[in-house]
Amino acid sequence: AVRDCMVSDAPLGAFLSGGIDSSTIVALMQSVSARPVKTFSIGFHEDDFNEARHAAAVAAHLGTDHTELYVTAQDAQAVIPALPAMYDEPFADSSQISTHLVSRLARDSVTVSLSGDGGDELFGGYNRYLAGERMARFNRRTPRAARRALAAAITAVPVSTWDSGAKDLRPLLPRRFQIPQIGDKAHKFAGLLASDDGRGLYRDVCSQWPNPNGVLVNGSEPETLIDRNDLWRGDDDLPHAMMLMDALTYLPDDILTKVDRASMAVGLESRIPLLDHRVFDFAWRLPRDMKLAPKGGPDGGKSILRHVLYRHAPRALFDRPKMGFGVPIGDWLRGDLRDWAESLLDVQLLRDQGYFKPSAVRAVWDDHLSGRRDWPHRLWCVLMFQAWLAEYRPSSE
Repeated sequence: AVRDCMVSDAPLGAFLSGGIDSSTIVALMQSVSARPVKTFSIGFHEDDFNEARHAAAVAAHLGTDHTELYVTAQDAQAVIPALPAMYDEPFADSSQISTHLVSRLARDSVTVSLSGDGGDELFGGYNRYLAGERMARFNRRTPRAARRALAAAITAVPVSTWDSGAKDLRPLLPRRFQIPQIGDKAHKFAGLLASDDGRGLYRDVCSQWPNPNGVLVNGSEPETLIDRNDLWRGDDDLPHAMMLMDALTYLPDDILTKVDRASMAVGLESRIPLLDHRVFDFAWRLPRDMKLAPKGGPDGGKSILRHVLYRHAPRALFDRPKMGFGVPIGDWLRGDLRDWAESLLDVQLLRDQGYFKPSAVRAVWDDHLSGRRDWPHRLWCVLMFQAWLAEYRPSSE
């Protein structure tokens, strides 16, 4: 699949984050290439989001021709006005910013770029698969009142306090336990304590706003694939059920949409070897233990991809917690992007438009600004809708 994707008359390269998926693709590319593969990565000055140093280490080991760009809030601010037209819908994955910027960086040198998208959904890479299974069992065995008390205790500690405490402990822990953004994850865990079954747990994991009626005027949620009973057969099948839901919804509707529009906006063709139909069919025939590590295993998800990768690069380069392709949007909203956000979250504006409940939106915004909670993704959903609305329905109409 990688070799087929490399057939091109145009200059070709690859996105490299330093994670398992992109590193595997780049390693295989370099193994069949007579010259250094051109690779591109994005970095952030905020350590919890910065994978550039890992990408650089992988690139150095594989011998690629590597280029990186460090992104600031000012860079993001410059991209934001173009997002409504770029996506032509209220698309709210904040990594759309960095995806566009790394595409623009790559386009300066190549016109075709390979990526590692699809690896998480096909080979069990997201933390939520194993964590969700454990969480579902814990919730089933623990009385609701006890779970509610535990959630209250966790959320009573502000995100910033969780993060500062973890920062002090991080140097004392093995690399694989140095979890970034621990405060956000702790509060997310607290929110999942209310889930009573696997389907509810998955819905809560994937939803930024748990109840549409809580934020939308006359809000309701239509039935979707998540509501199909035959997909949720018990905790033992939960990881595969979640992977299937991600492959059918999150992958095409978020990941692929994001990459396609961000890259094509700069004239860059993105190719995805892991979604070759042969790889896709092969992945769904694999037994669980070839995707998710056996109980107690050190690697977590994507076991089979790791075995392929470790033929080309040492395990030590990847012995760290999964980071994902996130951006420090929470910090930016409290800083350089605050005025922009305030203009779109104005109470009177929200009231006049009639889509969102101003009190609900402002409560989340105030909590975020104060540091009591960390709501970057919840706010980004509203902000991207508001930015799209401002673009296509000007207030003068």
